[in-house]
Amino acid sequence: MKLTILGCHSATPRENKHTTSQLLETKGNLFLIDCGEGTQMQLRRSKIKFSRIQHVFISHLHGDHFYGLIGLISTFRLLGRTAPMTIYGPKGIKEIITLQLKLAKSWTNYELHFRELDATIPELLYEDENVSVSTLPLDHRVYTNGFLFNTKSLKRKINTEALGTLNLKPFHYDQLQKGLSIELENGETIENHILTLPPDPPKKYAFCSDTAFHEALIPEIKGVDLLYHEATFLEQHKDLAKKTKHSTAKEAAVIAKKAEVKQLMLGHYSNRYSDKNEFVKEASSIFENVILSEDLKSFSI
Repeated sequence: MKLTILGCHSATPRENKHTTSQLLETKGNLFLIDCGEGTQMQLRRSKIKFSRIQHVFISHLHGDHFYGLIGLISTFRLLGRTAPMTIYGPKGIKEIITLQLKLAKSWTNYELHFRELDATIPELLYEDENVSVSTLPLDHRVYTNGFLFNTKSLKRKINTEALGTLNLKPFHYDQLQKGLSIELENGETIENHILTLPPDPPKKYAFCSDTAFHEALIPEIKGVDLLYHEATFLEQHKDLAKKTKHSTAKEAAVIAKKAEVKQLMLGHYSNRYSDKNEFVKEASSIFENVILSEDLKSFSI
């Protein structure tokens, strides 16, 4: 998995502080997670090929998480996109987008599908042979979901050192990756385990958008490799966090510790703070492995 942060700040975009949007690349998929204002410009700066994005996941209908979506949809149209795209988001997102397209008389020349969400328990949104995506219900002022991305490890890895001088055909490699033994041209059979290694362990990424401190989340993200959890405020403004149904860095760390995640990434910072290292300092008092999200920075999971 490769995660690129397109924007990680809250409320209003500024010159060097972009609102929430992320790009997750895994097993050939390119998933866009939230789409704050200016997302397509951040995609350009990241040199992302727009046409590869086929699935967009919107956590909730606050502007700093989806106001960039209509612009991105329109740009796809102007670029002559033909591949279909699916948008997953709260009930109402279809009405918002289609009304804008209708009034602008700018219907897309590609298929635009919507999967509207209103469930209050986790549900599977997308699955193929390599990855699955499920919702993570959160606690915010409006209906909000996070998303859990889970890779599947099905193919065994070829042990190149064990191949020696064997002259294998392409179909042999395919058989080996599927866990099958192979038969050479001379009739010799070689057991799979001799030439392969176990597949990579599955990877899990949990994106937890705007939410109050929400302990119901813990069993759903147990042991994930990376947890992105909003940390709009520091503890000195805990009263604001409670009032606006956001979290502090310390509260995010408590969730990470109780869920026994491997690494915690903080984001959605309020612009009132000039030193982001204060977020790490506060969270690290509870949970050791803490990092900061940063605009246009990529992370391997």
